[in-house]
Amino acid sequence: MAEKRMFTQKIVDSDAFLDMPLTTQALYFHLNMRADDDGFINNPKKIQRMIGASEDDLKLLIAKRFVICFENGVIVIKHWRMHNTLRKDRYNPTTYQDQYAMLEVKENNAYTEKENGNHLATTWQPDDNQNGNHLATQYSIDKYSIDQYKYIVQLLNEKAGTKYKHTSKKTQTCIHARLAEGYSVDDFKTVIEKKCADWIGTDLEKFLRPETLFGTKFESYLNAKVTKKKSVNTGIPEGDDQSELDDLF
Repeated sequence: MAEKRMFTQKIVDSDAFLDMPLTTQALYFHLNMRADDDGFINNPKKIQRMIGASEDDLKLLIAKRFVICFENGVIVIKHWRMHNTLRKDRYNPTTYQDQYAMLEVKENNAYTEKENGNHLATTWQPDDNQNGNHLATQYSIDKYSIDQYKYIVQLLNEKAGTKYKHTSKKTQTCIHARLAEGYSVDDFKTVIEKKCADWIGTDLEKFLRPETLFGTKFESYLNAKVTKKKSVNTGIPEGDDQSELDDLF
């Protein structure tokens, strides 16, 4: 395995990367430094603990799709091939071939999960004539990660004291629809925090659920201000009439 690693400014200078806490950014760099020549790491939690990062730092990297996580705990750096190029004589294939077979590479050279099991296996070979790498077969199909659903629902459960499952079809449909509209994981976090601040302890607390928060009113929740006082009797924010509230749900 090569001992030197590279990073592209296209990723580490992006707003998505720089908006993360410094501890999360540091964890990303350390994971990259210890990845094998295909970008796989089998001990991300050990590295996280070793540098003093938190579990939330690792969860955030997964939720924001800077790393892809497999069921056995192995992760892969999503933009590994954008960061690194290796000569053939220095390249050692990953030992995690089962996980490798679950991936394909997009046109921008980033890893993504295969949409289903019917894809041809992609095989990567270092180029004999240059210091780069390529795929014999490439696919541009992308999808949202189960880790994004898991992170969002876990955040809701922690903030609202609920026990929703990220595997629920209805919940995944709501989250997928908003992600497809271009909303980020941070937007989901904002909506959850705002509505928990507004509704916990009121009659509206029962509506702290995925189909309400992540439904068609998502944009209005995202842009709402958390400044309204609750009515003593009903918990309904002052200034909203009942017909508008009925329309929310």
